[in-house]
Amino acid sequence: MNLEKNTISSNVQSIHLTAVCGTGMGALACMLKDLGFGVTGSDNAVYPPMSTFLEKKGIQVFNGFDPKNLAHRPDLVVVGNAVRRDNPEAVAMREMGLHFCSMPQALNHFVAKGKKVILVAGTHGKTTTSSIAAWVLTEAGLNPSFFIGGILTNFDSNYRLGRGDYIVIEGDEYDTAYFDKGPKFLHFDPHAAILTGIEFDHADIFRDLDHVTEAFDRLVSRVSVDHTLVAHDDNTIVDRLVAKAPCRVKRYGRKETSSWRLGGISVKPPDTDFEVQKEQKHYGWFKTRLVGEHNLSNLLSVIAVADGLDIPVEKTRAAVFSFSGVKRRQEVRGVKNGITVMDDFAHHPTAVRETIRAVKPFYPDGRLIAVFEPRTNTSMRSVFQAVYPESFDEADIICIRKPPLLNKIPEGERFSSEKLTTALKKKGKDAHYFEDTDAIIDFLCQNAVQNDLILIMSNGGFDNIHEKLLKKL
Repeated sequence: MNLEKNTISSNVQSIHLTAVCGTGMGALACMLKDLGFGVTGSDNAVYPPMSTFLEKKGIQVFNGFDPKNLAHRPDLVVVGNAVRRDNPEAVAMREMGLHFCSMPQALNHFVAKGKKVILVAGTHGKTTTSSIAAWVLTEAGLNPSFFIGGILTNFDSNYRLGRGDYIVIEGDEYDTAYFDKGPKFLHFDPHAAILTGIEFDHADIFRDLDHVTEAFDRLVSRVSVDHTLVAHDDNTIVDRLVAKAPCRVKRYGRKETSSWRLGGISVKPPDTDFEVQKEQKHYGWFKTRLVGEHNLSNLLSVIAVADGLDIPVEKTRAAVFSFSGVKRRQEVRGVKNGITVMDDFAHHPTAVRETIRAVKPFYPDGRLIAVFEPRTNTSMRSVFQAVYPESFDEADIICIRKPPLLNKIPEGERFSSEKLTTALKKKGKDAHYFEDTDAIIDFLCQNAVQNDLILIMSNGGFDNIHEKLLKKL
């Protein structure tokens, strides 16, 4: 029997990443390369833009999983969480007695060690909030590192190796690896943590809401007594968990009793002005190009963290205004014949509802046409079948695509786009069901008119619908 070496040896020079083309694994590969390690990788689907990005970094990527990819006997194999125990490289790695670890283990060991971690966790808003934090710390001159699940427009990257004391990490509750079923965020000891809220998600790994709550309870309970947790004030589960937190807790949101509170809000497209109150006293007015109260809430949490790091309010205010967003978060992909095409990552019912609600006031002269592709392991399951109809209340026209990967879901658990469309029609909504993406594009070209906003929501590429649509409009 082989001795499994889920450890990082003391003298690492060469590192191989199995399943390297995911957003997080690709970013880690680039960080390791920048740190001077010899880096290789492999994946089952090697294609642009990640393949091109890694190639430009000088990282050799093998197409497909094969024991031969480990023939050079790397000092360490980083195993992505998409890799199963019976993956050919995972099997070979163990048989060869190679040292191996998970992505967060590697990030912690090679990048975060010795730094103060700003960890952002929660069901919604993690990517945007951690991106804002990274930008505020950068503009304040703190030269942070960051590791985030989306591309920051200000940096055109989702990672950075900074020389400063801080690293901003998007804390993912998803499981770590086949040999570690705990959430990724448990690998980090946060100097400051933001908790945006807790809802049921990731139905492929969590049984129910209680199971999700257990994961976040473990996170809250491990924040050190002399460190700070900044937690949203509009979530009963968060209320319950932070009540027994061992650390300092600062609440943020709309409640008058919260340490950090949103005051007045003035929407003046393309900007939004908002007031921040600290401990029931006026703290300052801020201006942002982000839309929607959920994004003001995200900004508020970072303002609270920045204040705790003694960043002057003037620097925070300037950074908030100059933050230009995250790709695939309410990103305008183009305007054709007066019709705006916007891309958004929304897929959870709450995210769909809040995204539609956020962008609608900024396009008052036309209709909001919502286009939705259920694609995640949760949205393709029937768990939210009865909830989704309420998410589209503020849309004028709704286009629902058949989930493209339903064969991955057990037959009795599958989500039905047809049922959703029927439920929306019963509510009096102008809703339409489509078997494929080309049919949606044809419909939009025939029905969209000047001043309309086409809001496309999916966590995947959606068959490149944005570019195809803009060419055809």
